[in-house]
Order: sequence, then C-alpha cells, then structure tokens
Amino acid sequence: MTLKELKIGESAVIDTVGGTGELRQHFLDMGLVPGAQVTLIKLAPMGDPMELRIHGYELTLRLDDAAQITVTPT
Repeated sequence: MTLKELKIGESAVIDTVGGTGELRQHFLDMGLVPGAQVTLIKLAPMGDPMELRIHGYELTLRLDDAAQITVTPT
C-alpha cells in the first residue's frame, strides 16, 4: 500500500521510500524514513496535497509524491 492510499485518521509505518536522486533525498530530509510512523490528518479542499503528522510535526505532501512511498497500516 502507498501513502497516497491512506484514509483520514489512519496511521502507517513507512516501509520504503521511492524516487531517485535529489527527490529521494528530499523525502528523507523531510523525515520520511523507513520505520517512521505517519498519520494522515487531512486533505486539501481539492484533494491535493495531503497533510501528514510525522515525528511530531505536520508535513504537506503532494499525492504524486505520496504514491512513491510504501507503508504498512498500523
């Protein structure tokens, strides 16, 4: 399952972070690292981007980017 598929209020643990080069490094720098727990807080009114809670802070992420991150629901 990907991060994009989470429903509002659901939590998951990050398994793998996709992307290549600078994009992948950007994900990792934002705290999207394997083993981190993430919760979907809300979606923007038009559905994109999504707001996540990870490592105690809120992070917004585009759905296209979220589709590159695989997670396991908790």
